[in-house]
Amino acid sequence: MTAPLTQAEIYLTKSLKVILPTGQGRATPETVATAVKNLQALGFGIGQPLWERLSTLSDGEVIGWYECVLPILRKMVGAHRTFEPMYPNFPRQVMLASDAELFFNAMTHYYGFMLSDLIGDPILVVLPHYAKEARPELDEFHELRWIELGSQADFEAIFTRLAGSNGSLSEADKEILTWFAADPQVDQLLPAKIPQKETLAFLVAALPNPEMLTPSVKTATDVLRVAVAMSQGDVSLAEPAKFRNFSKRERRFLLNCLEQAGETRTEDMLRWKPRWIRLGERLHPGDFKQRYPQTLAAFDTLRNNGPCPTFNSQIEQGLRRENSPSTLALLALRPGDFARRLDHVLRTHADQRDVLDRFGAVAPKVSTPVLLQVWCHFLRRDSIGRRAFFPKGNAAKVTLQEGPLVPLQDGIAEAAANGVRSVLVERFRALPLLGKVFIDPRLNEQFVPFSQRSASRSLRTIARGSRFDLPPGDTIRLFCWWKNLEKGDEWHSRVDIDLSASLYDPSWSHTSDVAYYNLKHLKCYHSGDITSAPEGACEFIDIGLPSVLDGHARYIAVSISSYSRQPFVALPECFAGWMMRRKPNSGEIFEPKTVQDKIDITAVTRTCVPIIIDVRDRKVIWADLGLTTSSQINNAARNCVGFSQIGRALVELKKPTLHDLFQLHAEARGEIVEDLDNADTVFGLHTGTVTAFDTGIIMSQYLA
Repeated sequence: MTAPLTQAEIYLTKSLKVILPTGQGRATPETVATAVKNLQALGFGIGQPLWERLSTLSDGEVIGWYECVLPILRKMVGAHRTFEPMYPNFPRQVMLASDAELFFNAMTHYYGFMLSDLIGDPILVVLPHYAKEARPELDEFHELRWIELGSQADFEAIFTRLAGSNGSLSEADKEILTWFAADPQVDQLLPAKIPQKETLAFLVAALPNPEMLTPSVKTATDVLRVAVAMSQGDVSLAEPAKFRNFSKRERRFLLNCLEQAGETRTEDMLRWKPRWIRLGERLHPGDFKQRYPQTLAAFDTLRNNGPCPTFNSQIEQGLRRENSPSTLALLALRPGDFARRLDHVLRTHADQRDVLDRFGAVAPKVSTPVLLQVWCHFLRRDSIGRRAFFPKGNAAKVTLQEGPLVPLQDGIAEAAANGVRSVLVERFRALPLLGKVFIDPRLNEQFVPFSQRSASRSLRTIARGSRFDLPPGDTIRLFCWWKNLEKGDEWHSRVDIDLSASLYDPSWSHTSDVAYYNLKHLKCYHSGDITSAPEGACEFIDIGLPSVLDGHARYIAVSISSYSRQPFVALPECFAGWMMRRKPNSGEIFEPKTVQDKIDITAVTRTCVPIIIDVRDRKVIWADLGLTTSSQINNAARNCVGFSQIGRALVELKKPTLHDLFQLHAEARGEIVEDLDNADTVFGLHTGTVTAFDTGIIMSQYLA
């Protein structure tokens, strides 16, 4: 069972800050320095204000603080687990081993797991026995992650920013909202507006007094999301929910919200007709027919297939008839739908200038995230050959659509992009001034985090498709750790997770794999295949980057696969990540300070791709995507086509970048400068007023 969140864990994982009151003691420099030195071994440094605050505590208080933050920081980088690979002297041991030795060890281990399955004892694990040799100490410089001194107000702002985010939240962020919601005074932290409907539904279900948010529940679909959230379902509505039994108070609350939903109530309910019929069986609207007559009438229409023309049906009919005036007038009533359909409407209407004029009149009513995506679409429309779509829902997947769009009339795409851009700039002018603004050019490779719905918990919060430079060094060390299921679980208790690296040439043709069936390729090495983890198990892969280029490959798709076919979400724990190493045979195999990223693998799928590596350009591309497979043998070789599709989709992805977003804000409410030292506001990659990893701030303050 997962331990409950604490304030220290939330503040460290979200902001890398701690709250520490001024003490009355005087800790010895040796005590403070020892604590700081131990944290540096995990890759964390202490900012000067925090160091000074620690110095005001007693020695015992410093030790108590250290013992509080240590397990949190260890878990953040994966150092809370013991890493014992099949070959304890990896990678040199695998480099020097003969193929016959590697084959014999693998077959002996596989015989052991077959015997384990036969007698029903997952504890039986047969591994080769090798003495662990002394290794040279790690002699490499690595950048530290700096822990800063925070405050209670700044900590509480985490909730306000998450609740006010104009984008869907991850499961990790929802856990944080739930932690805050347990506070009876949480209503004082609510933002003035909750723009994201999924977040609104989640909060209504989580807060002890949901009535305070009743005015924000405006449509029937809002009510449906709330009922789904109360039933622990998927509030994105991508998957059907199994509704629980509601108390009489909860039924009255939901029916009252539905009664206030307005004239579009029945139409909205028809969009999700089967789900509303099932929900109606739980709400029993007939019990309150005098109090909620319009709601009862809407349910009668659904059950009896009564007539009710819908907005979408009228739009579709108009588009088929190319009935421009009436169709455009109808779309103008719902600016958000107009924005999402704008390209289609332009392609199906002869007078495209008139379409743009009609849309321009209502564009100020469209949300910022939608406008940003419309702007980016038309800005890059003519250069898009393959389009990638990320379906809504908790499963992180991608679909591809080949071929260019139908061309528009000359200048129309440019006019659409310019028109939307002017609306955004005008909107941002209403926000506080930024002064002189410096924007890090590297933000051109960081995408705007519109949706974190299916994002995994990771050391850094990153939008899919974003790119980062590889640190200096020629060896990337991938790692994965997992544990068997508990006894009596509905899935078989033995868990076999495979870490693999699939190599592709510049045109995304598959060249080879580094996996359990191919432990050595070029100067890339796998630490050995472990097929059961009663006490936890791990696998590593070292990628020698120069050898990959020498082998005429460019891209590496890193994959985690459940060979024993349990979905990751069912596992007690599974995480993966990567390190950069200059001297791969020095230091421990797992050195926390060298960890660049660590991601918890909790997908509902059985295969996931956490990152793509562009070896030629020395870039890491954040993927965090799942892959659905029906093959009985779930490994990298069987999934190489799917991995290439994921890789190509991310490499060619065209989305608004953080540089785009911050440039619009700077143009609207500041002055862009080239000199970092003269800037009042700095938008940076790792440091600055706002960084690429300040997702909560970006989603709540810059996507408003």
